[in-house]
Amino acid sequence: MNVLLVRVGADLSLGGGSWNGPVDSQTGEFAYVAIPETRPVHPGMEKPYSELKPTLEKFGVGLPAHLRMQCMHLDPDFAHLTYGDTRQKADQLRTSLDPGDVIVFYAALADVHRAADLVYAIIGLLVVEELIPATNVQMKDRDTNAHSRRILVAGNNDLIVRGRPARSGRLRRCLPIGEYRSRAYRVRRSLLDEWGGLSVNDGYLQRSARFPRFISPERFLTWFNRNQQGLMQSNN
Repeated sequence: MNVLLVRVGADLSLGGGSWNGPVDSQTGEFAYVAIPETRPVHPGMEKPYSELKPTLEKFGVGLPAHLRMQCMHLDPDFAHLTYGDTRQKADQLRTSLDPGDVIVFYAALADVHRAADLVYAIIGLLVVEELIPATNVQMKDRDTNAHSRRILVAGNNDLIVRGRPARSGRLRRCLPIGEYRSRAYRVRRSLLDEWGGLSVNDGYLQRSARFPRFISPERFLTWFNRNQQGLMQSNN
């Protein structure tokens, strides 16, 4: 079995929207805020950030002005249990994943109690059902993932992973995993020991060219199943 750790969601980088979605560190409740969409999508399949207004209001925050008129690249899409990628990372998914393997998603979230603090936390996962080229998705199903919503050009390699129902979804409450040490955000050392390690140096949690892999998938999944409080087939 392979279990990959994949960073998703809005963050402070330019491509990430220059903003972090909110989290209540006392309860684990959070808002899933995706990165901005940068490519044309099929008409009627846009996912405007304005859809998040009711969710964000529960945390007492609003969208920053620069995102209010933009649309999201909603990926993963927990409502449809899909995740997509392109170029080199799509190739990694093709060569790394088989049905039954797992993608674990984490995000950098802004604590509503201490605005300066980022909470790096697991927010959901997909147990792989199948992998399918985005160009093979029928028109009636294209509104199920950000990559099939895009107007794709010939020769692209965009890939979509579909998750198994009842075993995949968004966490009801996130699972914090990070701490700041050695000049970067990393997985807490106690968790690295409990999980059996990651394929990246000292639990490095910044974006990287290759997806980190759990060295001992069974140990991680035992920890995850013991700590998670339920999965939802919903984005927020």
